[in-house]
Amino acid sequence: MATPIELERHANLSLVAQLIAAVRLRIEDGTWNSGMRLPSVRKLADSCAVSTLTVTNAYNRLVAEGLIEARRASGYFVATRPTRAARLVPGEAFSLADAPVDESWLLQYVFEDTQSIVKAGCGWLPESWLDTDGIKHGLTALSRKPVAPLVRYGNPYGYMPLRRHLQDVLAARGIEATPEQILLTAGASQALSLACQYLLHPGDVVLVDDPAYANLLPLLRLSGVQAVGVPRTPNGPDPVALEELAARHQPRAFFTNTTLHNPTGTSCNPHAAHRILRSADQHDFYIVEDDIFADLQQTSTPSLASLDQLGRVLYIGSFSKTISPSLRVGFLVCNAAIARPLAHIKMALGLTSSELNEQIVHAILTDGRHRSHLARLRERLGRAQQQVGDALTNSGLTLFHRPTGGLFAWASLGQLDSDQAARLAARADIMLAPGRLFSVENRASPWLRFNVAYADDPRLYRFLDQLLQGGINS
Repeated sequence: MATPIELERHANLSLVAQLIAAVRLRIEDGTWNSGMRLPSVRKLADSCAVSTLTVTNAYNRLVAEGLIEARRASGYFVATRPTRAARLVPGEAFSLADAPVDESWLLQYVFEDTQSIVKAGCGWLPESWLDTDGIKHGLTALSRKPVAPLVRYGNPYGYMPLRRHLQDVLAARGIEATPEQILLTAGASQALSLACQYLLHPGDVVLVDDPAYANLLPLLRLSGVQAVGVPRTPNGPDPVALEELAARHQPRAFFTNTTLHNPTGTSCNPHAAHRILRSADQHDFYIVEDDIFADLQQTSTPSLASLDQLGRVLYIGSFSKTISPSLRVGFLVCNAAIARPLAHIKMALGLTSSELNEQIVHAILTDGRHRSHLARLRERLGRAQQQVGDALTNSGLTLFHRPTGGLFAWASLGQLDSDQAARLAARADIMLAPGRLFSVENRASPWLRFNVAYADDPRLYRFLDQLLQGGINS
């Protein structure tokens, strides 16, 4: 080594962290090139006056990061660097303008961890709005448990204490269910997938909200079914249109997001709910009720599952929007006759869900702090809805509905195409979600989905003002 690595004995960073940073810097600035052999553990330990364990720990961390690789009986080498197309180099900016605004964009590129992007169209909460304190307390509680319960596969239905707790949560929502009717899943996405696997066969017709939850549409296409849109109104799905479409198509199921709908922010009122259930009885179809935003509503409204008591309704919930999406814990509730075959499908497709994550969620829910977190989150989203709704209106957009809570606002650009608006916004590192992505028939649309937790940003409003005034050229 031409320049030795110097470590600070009394610095805030540990010796391992300092060593990792020093090696990473030499790799990233080109001092140590791809394929170059690194100093041996003992040689680097002697040079830095640290133990061989310190160097080993640092090298192992760098191997895990993919910066170096360990070769048996040969030592450690700088890893071969992937191309730009395969990997974003640390510190290099990601440009939204490089990505086409289509279904793949919504499913992949919106998850880029880039702070400079205004994520006005994304579908999740900022990290600071999630229950991070609850996660820390949950992890602390689990660390005191014996190791064995933390590393096993778990029950096919999911962690029993969490299912028992959910039984009480559901009862408070007016839904009577036993733990054997509650199936824990890897988020609401797996719950929707299981419902598709159980209910649908290629060629079936299914009804969905229109506009629809964007990630549901490719899932239905993969199932080989025909999706028919039921127009969404400010009071939920249009019950008259639903009855006409059900009579015409004899659908197998209706997939609907009843509370704080994604993308419009609307909720289903009791009148519409009763007519939806009546249509299901008359035309013999199931209802898959996606109710993942139930905990975010300011005033609770009856769910389809509470009115139906799980006769025809499969009820889906999740903790991704209130605790953390990274835990991937959701649930599906149904009648007892359906629960067992759903558990078999779950095991066939991916074995059990993560009991470790389910235990973390259970620890958070039973700790006592989570109720206060939900109250603060509802209040914060209510303020954001008011602020963003006013700002969008002042910029010249037309709101479909003024939600009092939840993540989403649905707004129209009038005569402008939202696909084109999203492409122009991408040049300015602003992520918009155009209406086509939520369209059952993949139609161009003037509508945009806004996430109020991210949309209150001056850069967004400057862009919208210029766009609607004709000040941005394509």
